[in-house]
Amino acid sequence: MVRPYTVTRGRTRPVGRHPLDLLSRVTALDPDEPAGPGLDHAPAALLDLIRRGPRPVVELAADADLPLTVVRVLLGDLAEAGHVRIDAPRRPAAGPAADPGLLQEIVTRLKEL
Repeated sequence: MVRPYTVTRGRTRPVGRHPLDLLSRVTALDPDEPAGPGLDHAPAALLDLIRRGPRPVVELAADADLPLTVVRVLLGDLAEAGHVRIDAPRRPAAGPAADPGLLQEIVTRLKEL
C-alpha cells in the first residue's frame, strides 16, 4: 500500500489546463500502444483502465480504487504527456425530465410503491 501523496509526489492539483470535472470524459489517444516505460505503476494502471474504453473521471477513480484527488493529478499528467484526451462533460439538453408535470407524476407513483 502506497500513500496517495507518494503517488502524486505531494501534488494536490493537476498540472495543465484540462477540464477535470467528475463527469469529464477521458479517452486514450492511442488505445493499442502499450504504456511507456517512463510511467510509474499508478499512471500505467490508470492508462490501462482508460484504454478499455472512454469513461468519466469518477468511474476511473472507483475502478482504480484511488482517491479522486489522486486520479485528477494522474490524469493531468497523462494528458500533458499526450496519452489521454479529457473532454468537458456534456450537459443534457432540456427534455422530458425537465417537465415539472412528469416529475410530479414520478414522485406520486414512487410514493404509491
